[in-house]
Amino acid sequence: MSPSKSIGFWGWVVLAVILPVSAEYFPPPDVQGGWRTATQGPSMIRRRAGLDSGRLEQAWEYNQRCSQNAGLLVVRHGWLAFERYVGRAQREARPDMASTGKAYTSIACGILLQEFRDRLPAGLDTRVFTPELLPEAFSADGRLDDPRRAEITLGHLLCMSGGYTGEGGAPTAVVMGRSFPLKPVPGQDLRDLDGSSLRCAMWTNAGGGYSYSSPEPHIASMVLRRISGLDLRDYIDQRLARPMGWGPWNYCLYRGTLTLPHANGAGSIAVSATDALRFGYCLLKDGRWGRQQLVPADYIAQCRRMSRFNPHSPYSLMFEHNADGHVAGAPRDAFWKSGAGGFALIVVPSLDLVIYKMGGNHGQYDPALTRIPQPPGGRDRDDWKPIAGTPFQEPSNGGDGGIRRVLEMVCAATVE
Repeated sequence: MSPSKSIGFWGWVVLAVILPVSAEYFPPPDVQGGWRTATQGPSMIRRRAGLDSGRLEQAWEYNQRCSQNAGLLVVRHGWLAFERYVGRAQREARPDMASTGKAYTSIACGILLQEFRDRLPAGLDTRVFTPELLPEAFSADGRLDDPRRAEITLGHLLCMSGGYTGEGGAPTAVVMGRSFPLKPVPGQDLRDLDGSSLRCAMWTNAGGGYSYSSPEPHIASMVLRRISGLDLRDYIDQRLARPMGWGPWNYCLYRGTLTLPHANGAGSIAVSATDALRFGYCLLKDGRWGRQQLVPADYIAQCRRMSRFNPHSPYSLMFEHNADGHVAGAPRDAFWKSGAGGFALIVVPSLDLVIYKMGGNHGQYDPALTRIPQPPGGRDRDDWKPIAGTPFQEPSNGGDGGIRRVLEMVCAATVE
């Protein structure tokens, strides 16, 4: 018997009263049942989530060819409508999400600005290189190694426009939409995470341009640590994880014989797939979780539009956004954060949509990084490689190009 016949007309009326609109739905913790699902067939996916299952399958087929391990989860109108994994990616896996973790750092800072607004009255305009906020940045005689650091604000750090040289062997800079190469410089050293982040070389004055620099969000997390008295991990645990009901999670604090003394604000958070969706869903709901306003709504609004701290590129408060329409197949209010290996958490408010794209190599799924056991099962794809000469051949194993393509494909699956 079909569900519609077994439940009857008045049964649907009762359900409509209990769950009137997706705006009032928030999933309980996984141990209490977790997300409501609409994965039982194409008609249910279309009726409840307004998604075309055939197009979602196409997005999955593309996504699983982008990285050695892969997953794709899609929530629309509060329904978990699509969930697929391959390789070591699983619902209960907690891989190193790499730079996707920068989004969590940013949102934690947004909460901090409201909670401690008496100590940070200038908000994002707060200059951070001061003896009060970053005393470790000053020499014994009270000087900064580069006087330009004195002009860096919290907003600059969270928009990567603080003037720090970008990372990697071929860093680039962007000034008012035009990019050019920079000379490589030493970046973060995990053996001296705080000190190396503070000392990273600057290529321009604060606000003079954008360059993707991981030390900048870590410095923001150092400010959070100073103001709140809590490490970034503990602050996120108290302000986000516990209210939302996350399961076990951690940062990748253990690197061989090295144990990091603090969470890296530049990333490497490790949460389950369904808890990553919870975080994205909170952003979709403008920072609300049930009756609690966990994150200031105006802060989230700034994440999805051009920032006065970074007029150079569509990157605001640690999120890439589509306000300029550079991803043609996605709405302009879409915003997301990517991470090495093809990870991305994507939010599209106008479509009531959250997407979690998993990727990564085997090393990112090593439980030694977090000391949280990984679930059994999965199938190693040691022979995996992108298919040359096809659209699946994306930069960096399905990096930003692959993420934007998955975003477009899932958006194309939405139906009224």
